[in-house]
Amino acid sequence: MIVRLLKSFTAVAFSLFLLLVSVPSFGKEGGNEKKQSFNAQEVIFGHILDGHEFHFFDIIVNDSIKKPMGIPLPIIIYSTQRGFSVFMSSKFHHGHESYKGYRIIDEHFQHELEQQGIDVKKEGLNVGKIIAVTEADQLDTTISILDLSLTRNVVQMILALTLLVWVMISIANLYKKGAGVKVAPTGMQNLMEPVITFVRDEVAKPNLGHKYEKYLPYLLTVFFFILINNIFGLIPGTANVTGNIAFTVVLGIISFVVILASSKKHYWGHIFNPPGMPLGIKFILVPVEVLSLFIKPMALIIRLFANMVAGHIIIICLISLIFIFAGLNVYAGWGTSIFSIAFTVFIYFIEILVAFIQAFIFAMLTAVFIGQAYEGEHHDEAKAH
Repeated sequence: MIVRLLKSFTAVAFSLFLLLVSVPSFGKEGGNEKKQSFNAQEVIFGHILDGHEFHFFDIIVNDSIKKPMGIPLPIIIYSTQRGFSVFMSSKFHHGHESYKGYRIIDEHFQHELEQQGIDVKKEGLNVGKIIAVTEADQLDTTISILDLSLTRNVVQMILALTLLVWVMISIANLYKKGAGVKVAPTGMQNLMEPVITFVRDEVAKPNLGHKYEKYLPYLLTVFFFILINNIFGLIPGTANVTGNIAFTVVLGIISFVVILASSKKHYWGHIFNPPGMPLGIKFILVPVEVLSLFIKPMALIIRLFANMVAGHIIIICLISLIFIFAGLNVYAGWGTSIFSIAFTVFIYFIEILVAFIQAFIFAMLTAVFIGQAYEGEHHDEAKAH
């Protein structure tokens, strides 16, 4: 009975939704004004990509002009012809104007370059890139520039690193004073100690054995650095740092170097001369083992990047549905907002869980790969016993 009622309710709700969408907009016939439609692609990529400001929201002025509200960031540019130029990104007026012979590319300026016959994709003239321009506000190819600007990804990483160092030094000073040793830990120390103990007992010890103390500082640094950036990225208006492939590539390369530095001759012997294998099989197995050396850091890089980007895109798409349907019909927009906000809140809480899980997985896989790098020592110890 309940199932039948739910089916009937769903059918009625869907029918009403379609009816609201199909209701024509009266009173707009004969109007020459064309309202700018909602650009979901611009909103999505504007959030997940890097930028020169922290953008929070837009204020609509006179029903047509958007006034972005945010925090501008420093622009630092060097060219051999003009030297250093330092100013705030607000001087560009969100890409609409040039300043000191430079301009940040927006969609309108990119379209102008295409009309001039310039292949913007081939030349790498993407939206958000700073270029040199002439006095006539045209692209100046005679001046090469080096962009050293503090983008929102860089600023947010600096803030995350500052917070991480401050938290860890504060906790270390409490331990030096006897808190957590002679008396029970309190405050921030009481909050962080279970997490540190968890990484030590569930990540480092099972995979690294007696050498866990040597690698525990690195594993804790990676875990908390990723976790803090993941949580920062969930704050509206902030940057999605861990969803930037450059960020995950650097972390993956660092872990790759640590893995190779931890390897022993037994590890390389198993790769280039697998024991107990026929000669014909070795010709197939050795290239696979060599390839696996590079697959390991790639697994770390792609897993973190893909998961953090996917979650943010889902949240923004759900919110964008409200404005997309509102562009068709105002009633459809209000009806969609109920479901979109409900699913957004649900996915948001899932993303908080994912923030912890991805930091844990990165630290866990790093520990597993490091443990495999000196696995020959474990075999020797077992044989000796």
